[in-house]
Amino acid sequence: MKVFKFGGASVKNAESVKNVAKVIQLYSENLIIVISAMGKTTNALEKVVESYMAQDGKCFDLLNESKDFHFEIMNELFADKSLKIFEDIHNTFVEIEWEIEDAPTRDFNYVYDQIVSVGELLSTKIVSAYLNSVNINTKWIDARDLIQTDNTHRDARIDWELTESCTTKTLAPLFNPNENTIIITQGFIGSSSELFTTTLGREGSDFSAGILAYCMNADSVTIWKDVPGMLNADPKWFDNTQKLSNISYHEAVELAYYGATVIHPKTIKPLQNKKIPLYVKSFVNPKEEGSIINQNTAKDAQIPSFIFKMNQMLISIGAKDYSFIMEDHLSHIFGLFAKHNVKINLMQNSAISFSIVTDNDKMKIPNLIEELKGEYKVLFNENLELVTIRHYDQQTIDRVTNNKTIIVEQKSRNTARMVMKNN
Repeated sequence: MKVFKFGGASVKNAESVKNVAKVIQLYSENLIIVISAMGKTTNALEKVVESYMAQDGKCFDLLNESKDFHFEIMNELFADKSLKIFEDIHNTFVEIEWEIEDAPTRDFNYVYDQIVSVGELLSTKIVSAYLNSVNINTKWIDARDLIQTDNTHRDARIDWELTESCTTKTLAPLFNPNENTIIITQGFIGSSSELFTTTLGREGSDFSAGILAYCMNADSVTIWKDVPGMLNADPKWFDNTQKLSNISYHEAVELAYYGATVIHPKTIKPLQNKKIPLYVKSFVNPKEEGSIINQNTAKDAQIPSFIFKMNQMLISIGAKDYSFIMEDHLSHIFGLFAKHNVKINLMQNSAISFSIVTDNDKMKIPNLIEELKGEYKVLFNENLELVTIRHYDQQTIDRVTNNKTIIVEQKSRNTARMVMKNN
């Protein structure tokens, strides 16, 4: 049995959904298929959440834009408009409408999970219905019946023991020894013990695939992308990229941790624990070899890789009386970052200040800074970029710092990191 993951780009329109069917038809075996929200649906539903929480009167219009997008795809996929899928998708959107009818009474993170998670439900229902209509028989499963988490909304932690129990109990009976079975389920979402929907963090569908592969002892996981494999840089930011044909779990973890968007950073651990190989392949050219991540520690290990994180903020924190920043201060500061669920991408300290670089999340950062100001002197710079180079040399550093002002620079044996702004 294999686990496949198709991201938003692979189901962004009707033609893409039809292409997913063609990819699946290349494989005659048991499959668990994890699917993300269609296209930019997550971004669209995030705008709905922001509008609803701001009570600016625009959230229903924004939701209707997403609804029109999905029905346009369905109209292209299904000639018969009386099919049950049309009613099913309508009712799924009604769930969001109920959520945003009244003024918000819960915090942003909770509301985010209840609304944004619907994107994955919509996409999987549509894809499953289409596959069934072209005689690729599938079984649609709600991932919230499988992946069990705590109640940390927007970045939920997995209850591994309960998840493994629920997954095996739910999925194992569905596989028929006499024919191949295809399960369709959602990435990114789970359920708390209170039965509230939770999400696993942005781009968390990769992690979902890793969790299910671990629980079901899969032969492999394949992430289907619009690139030929795992590249040494994002082609959006970098020309002349190289494919990493084979890298180790360790190298993949390093790249994902520093922000390589091709894989969610939490994906690797459950796969490495059971030595399950991870493939990154192109849904445009599915017969091409792609990349493999496994125990190999040699091949492609020294190819320089470049990771760019944009819209970064540098926050410098100092004691108001210019005293040293000591361990008790750092403990308090880290506690505030954890409280506001703000992740640190880079940190550096001096005698009287502690500086961190983080994503400039407009929903989290203002509240964090306000609370930090109660105890510390706080300065910050916005509109920065953080560049990480694995297996760097001076030539690679010069390549990315041209016409940039370096604000913070760190180097270790294998990794160089620069916080920069445009000149």
